[in-house]
Amino acid sequence: MKILIIDDEPLARDRIREMLKKEKEIEFIAEAANGGEAVEKIETLQPEIVFLDIQMPDMDGFQMLEKLGAAALARIPAIIFVTAFDEHALRAFEFHALDYLLKPFDRRRFAETLKRAKNQIKNNVGNNPNERLLDLLEQMNSQTEYLEWLTIKKDERIRLFKTKDIQWIEAQGNYVLLKFAENSELMRETMDGIETRLNPRNFVRIHRSAIINVNHIKELQVWRRGEYRVVMEGGKLFTLSRGYRNRFDEFLKKRLL
Repeated sequence: MKILIIDDEPLARDRIREMLKKEKEIEFIAEAANGGEAVEKIETLQPEIVFLDIQMPDMDGFQMLEKLGAAALARIPAIIFVTAFDEHALRAFEFHALDYLLKPFDRRRFAETLKRAKNQIKNNVGNNPNERLLDLLEQMNSQTEYLEWLTIKKDERIRLFKTKDIQWIEAQGNYVLLKFAENSELMRETMDGIETRLNPRNFVRIHRSAIINVNHIKELQVWRRGEYRVVMEGGKLFTLSRGYRNRFDEFLKKRLL
């Protein structure tokens, strides 16, 4: 078997590699630290088993699969999702009979999941799991509902936050900073990932590293060469990036004017 581990966290990749070290049927184990690198390695190495982390900084696991395309997906016999999603979010995987490992997972769970993947490869079952995966991706793309709540796991607690209370969001490395009226919270997510899950009637991206809630704009200042400065409640100042100017102008026409 040729195996590819896709995860932006080196320790997470090391853990999976360590759990695979006693497997005698493995030809090689390759690694990818982001979605772009993963697409390249899948196309060149053609692995039989892919361990795919869903939450990654450049593009999430679902975006990576969409970029890969149906033809390439059909050449991967087994994809195992590795995720920190809660049990409620995992119902979609279970409904579509897709295998996953919920972080943190133990050796027993890992062994069971790997055994199913190996049997799937050996038996070459006619019920192609990637057909079910494509169904899931299509279902996700057709959904028009946006997040009303965000969950952030901290220590042994899971905290809930209303998205309408977010004033703005800024990129912080592999995290995003969510600014509320009285506090700020760090969440492991990409800007692209969280942007797609927020209601575009309320949230607009004005910079590669900034998303604002228009309900918390105090004023717009016309700056040099017709550029905007966006002043938020509380005085936070953003400069509208030139690359997002057309998008913001279109947003203003549809939502505010």
